[in-house]
Amino acid sequence: MIRKGTNDDIYNILVLTRACAQDMMAKSIYQWNDIYPNRQAFLTDVERNELFVLEIENALVGCITISTFMDEVYLPVSWLTPNKNNIYIHRLAIHPKYQGNGYAQQLMAYAENYAIRNNYASIRLDTFSKNPRNLKFYELRGYKRLEEVYFPRQSEFPFYCYELIL
Repeated sequence: MIRKGTNDDIYNILVLTRACAQDMMAKSIYQWNDIYPNRQAFLTDVERNELFVLEIENALVGCITISTFMDEVYLPVSWLTPNKNNIYIHRLAIHPKYQGNGYAQQLMAYAENYAIRNNYASIRLDTFSKNPRNLKFYELRGYKRLEEVYFPRQSEFPFYCYELIL
């Protein structure tokens, strides 16, 4: 079941995202760290009603942020659509012990259906350039790779921006 996330979910989400970060680091993918994602990011997501969680048999196994807020780092990007009426995907995560079961696909399908139902022009996101699984995941869903952005507190390597026109 996918539902809105609440402040009560944040502890479990942080456990989940830390497990994801450790799993990625074990694979030499330094996408997330002790700085990001963090409690404040998820508190803001809840405050804006943009956090969604996936529960399977009463266990919180995944999360996604579906936001209308455009981060400043995205301003120089040459997006495919005008900078209005877009949504942004952030912090998509599935606990490592539940990965490989299609749950990330479910969360992305939910986000895409949400965007279509609410008449958004496109969905935008970024993902780490050194995470081949994520790159393939978004490209197979039809997202077009655009420019690079950098998050120096996370990595020296770029993050690729992607956009899907609806």
